[in-house]
Amino acid sequence: MITIGGRRVVLALAVGVATIVVTSATVVSATRGDGEPARPVAEVTTTTSVATTTTTRPRPTTTTIPLPMPENPPADPYANVPVRQIGTVTIPKIGLVTPIYEGIWLTVIDHGPGHWPGSAVPGQRGNTVFAGHRVTHTHPFLDVDLLAPGDRVVFTMPNGVFTYAVTGTTIVTPDEISIVYPTATPTMTLFACHPKHSAAERIVVKGKLVSSRPITAGRNA
Repeated sequence: MITIGGRRVVLALAVGVATIVVTSATVVSATRGDGEPARPVAEVTTTTSVATTTTTRPRPTTTTIPLPMPENPPADPYANVPVRQIGTVTIPKIGLVTPIYEGIWLTVIDHGPGHWPGSAVPGQRGNTVFAGHRVTHTHPFLDVDLLAPGDRVVFTMPNGVFTYAVTGTTIVTPDEISIVYPTATPTMTLFACHPKHSAAERIVVKGKLVSSRPITAGRNA
């Protein structure tokens, strides 16, 4: 389970449809300077050494770097929100080329894979998470079960082209929300219902960033 914004979140997908279930939980979170609670922040800690004098041993200092953290799921998954394309994803192994959108509302995912707000964007340090339909609407993740380690997943974004290599595929229960946990390195998570035409389980494809390049005018990914 993952605790986001003071609530324990369980993500489930109906047949080809993503459904968000939220249960209450008590957490300890940071507060802002005005006393109001701040959104939980995942952190990665790095340690460096600073030499003070030639006769003094280096003194370690700690720097805390926030990681991208998934936002709370929408209160109304069926809300009529704007559908905003943020890029495209190409998966050569399964012949997929499709737009990707911002948000995990069902009204967004019906158009194509939806990026979980707050999770890393493609190419960024952290876990970039996308949900997609398996057999309904545009069914972009119909054949993700065919992906194997080493297969490429290419995100074309306004700021560059980012290629991930699949590292593995797992099948999890509908309440396994750890798949969206932040990561200290650039990683990718794609998930959908499993098996096809069923909501009994979830198929989760993981990957790692292997290359990044800027957009070149007149050249496609």
